[in-house]
Amino acid sequence: MANARFVPIENPGTFIEEELEARGWTQADLAYILSWDASQLNKLIKGATKIMPDTAVSLGDAFDMPADFFLNLQKAYDLQHAKLPDPGVRTRANWLSKFPVRDMIKRGWLEETDADLLDLQLMRFFDVNRLEDIPLIGSDPVAYAAKKSGYDDISGTQLVWLHRVRQIAGRADAPAFDREKLLYSLPDIRAHMLDIDDFGVIPTLLMRCGVRTVFVEPLPGSKIDGVCTWLDDQPVIGLSLRLNRPDNLCFVIRHEIEHVIQGDGKTASSRHVDVFDPDRDENNLPPEERHADAAAAEFLIPQDKLTSFMARKGKWIAETDVLAFSARHNIHPAVVIGQIQNRRHKAGDDRAFAFLRKYLTKIHENFMSWPLRDGWGKVIEIGL
Repeated sequence: MANARFVPIENPGTFIEEELEARGWTQADLAYILSWDASQLNKLIKGATKIMPDTAVSLGDAFDMPADFFLNLQKAYDLQHAKLPDPGVRTRANWLSKFPVRDMIKRGWLEETDADLLDLQLMRFFDVNRLEDIPLIGSDPVAYAAKKSGYDDISGTQLVWLHRVRQIAGRADAPAFDREKLLYSLPDIRAHMLDIDDFGVIPTLLMRCGVRTVFVEPLPGSKIDGVCTWLDDQPVIGLSLRLNRPDNLCFVIRHEIEHVIQGDGKTASSRHVDVFDPDRDENNLPPEERHADAAAAEFLIPQDKLTSFMARKGKWIAETDVLAFSARHNIHPAVVIGQIQNRRHKAGDDRAFAFLRKYLTKIHENFMSWPLRDGWGKVIEIGL
């Protein structure tokens, strides 16, 4: 079938000439009717000028026809004679509808090349040999995430972030994973949650157990805190530092460690991408997510002790009370504050997150020397 673009469409002036002949009019007659100069009408008939809206209305009155008819004649003619678009337009549009390609280029994950190389770059990024094997592209996309709102489909932005974590982890040497050693190391990991300056040691402790910890700065618009993923039998914990708070970091790390301990996400069909939204429906969480939440909360602060503390102090919890409680349980005050804020928010306190916010200081600088870090001004060379 011939392409409709190449079915010849004549200049709109040809139709005007035909109408003049059918009515027995000359160009001079139509110029008189329109109150135009004859040369002005001749240019329109020859195609030197276009039919504009005002002209279409005048021609419609002259020929007793809808003005839209003349505008559509001009539109059809213009479209056929329009410059052929850059063939990369459709390619870039298709990819951008799925993945944050522009942000990937800014972050140095893709090169800014011609569109015909974009397909190849994305196949290499996702480590596949066919376009249809890229998740969210093929007809049967893999469910890559267990988000905190339930088993919803992962977004393209989250999927890209996850694959960047896996890319970096896959190029880092690590000892064989030792689950028993990880369990034995938990008290030591917690001991380094007392002082922010000690937070940076935690990835090293995990690496000694065969758990690679990768920090990837979140992409704009993404909502992701951490991930537990596996490279064969080797666990990987990915962290975004999205909230950049001590309490969130400690909770996310311990949450992902629990996924590692339980072997969650070890099958190829799932990756535990976690988003810690204070308004999430906890009743809708998968069992392994609820278990990891409970394990993380209890690990950081004995929950019965926190319940008793908040009941005794009531609405008026002083800063000195929090400092004394955190010292008694050997945990950074921000962790206690974060859990108090979360409980109060769930109880309907609109100002819960204003409580002692000065302790929720930024912590990303503590991990800037960690080699498995991408973002915050650094790009890890992958060599796609």
